[in-house]
Amino acid sequence: MTNYFKNTPDKDGLFGEFGGSFIPPELQAEMDKITEAYYTISKSHEFISELRSIRTHFQGRPTPVYYCRRLSEQIGARLYLKREDLNHTGAHKLNHCMGEALLAKYMGKKRLIAETGAGQHGVALATAAAYFGLECEIHMGEVDIAKEHPNVVRMKILGAEVVPVTHGLKTLKEAVDSAFLSYLKDPINTIYCIGSVVGPHPFPMMVRDFQRVVGIEARAQYLDMTGELPDNVVACVGGGSNAMGIFSAFLADECEIYGVEPSGRSYKMGDHACSMKFGKTGVIHGFKCKMLQDEAGEPAPVYSVASGLDYPGVGPEHCLLAEQGRVNYVDANDDEAIDAFYRLSRMEGIIPALESSHAVAYAFKLAQEKPRESILVNLSGRGDKDIDFIVDTYGLPEDK
Repeated sequence: MTNYFKNTPDKDGLFGEFGGSFIPPELQAEMDKITEAYYTISKSHEFISELRSIRTHFQGRPTPVYYCRRLSEQIGARLYLKREDLNHTGAHKLNHCMGEALLAKYMGKKRLIAETGAGQHGVALATAAAYFGLECEIHMGEVDIAKEHPNVVRMKILGAEVVPVTHGLKTLKEAVDSAFLSYLKDPINTIYCIGSVVGPHPFPMMVRDFQRVVGIEARAQYLDMTGELPDNVVACVGGGSNAMGIFSAFLADECEIYGVEPSGRSYKMGDHACSMKFGKTGVIHGFKCKMLQDEAGEPAPVYSVASGLDYPGVGPEHCLLAEQGRVNYVDANDDEAIDAFYRLSRMEGIIPALESSHAVAYAFKLAQEKPRESILVNLSGRGDKDIDFIVDTYGLPEDK
């Protein structure tokens, strides 16, 4: 792992065979400008100084690592949480949104555009746009708009235009399609702020780099708390930004690393979004990755109770890490995630996002396999956005 981040991805944006850029020539010209600007501007003292100031004084970083005493006693392993739910706006997403918006400012862009599933990326980008005085347009599937209504309201309060996506499954993939089409209309004045470690180069690299702050903090905090490194590091994986954020700091260490995908209702196609488990190599949204495909090779229908995880592809760096055997890609289903949501809420007073609940759920399973070991979970977001949907759909535990 020596010089890993300097050499990965390569100059063409490839993580092994994955990643790259498969987009129309006119859009590639704009991506080349973003790549050049990122390599140049992001290394400048002025950019780094402003981003560090934003993280400290606006985002409230560093977020803490927390020891779950009661849950640890219950599950028989030592459970720790990296509290990204305490990052401003309630999730890890603001880490890269402020970075992308700052880059847009330095490039002279006037407008930010993005997709969102669970709404946290949309809220974070709307927040960044308000901070820098930029226009903001968020594309969101109608299904997710209904499920994540509180975040839709937050985006509108912050001044963003929320564009409902009404075609296909009306979820995250369709939101990405819609946002790309809108971006193509005016790439000169607009920057597409991709919401995860996906998309054409340089976004998988750029989002990872902005999210590395999570792992850098967590590793130092855990060492300070315990005098050692965790035995296991766990994070949920949809596109995979929060996971790459925390994984990045532990790749050269001896700890086991687990990326948790959503197995939804079953392993039947259309009932899950386990791209790493069942996917084949293909191209989606301008990059090559493991993706769920139908018989025609097109992106397959996907599902997860967590709107931010129902994506048919996955970040190219995750594909590389899986091939190298460095990260274990596993899964948790809807029922396990809902159980974890309530157990963490009732036992520790922390209401997690449904996405993060998948990571917590797998930590519970891991505790059974590895009693007395330590488990560090990236709690990527808080559950304010999910509470109405969960109570209306599943009810409270005591009501069953």
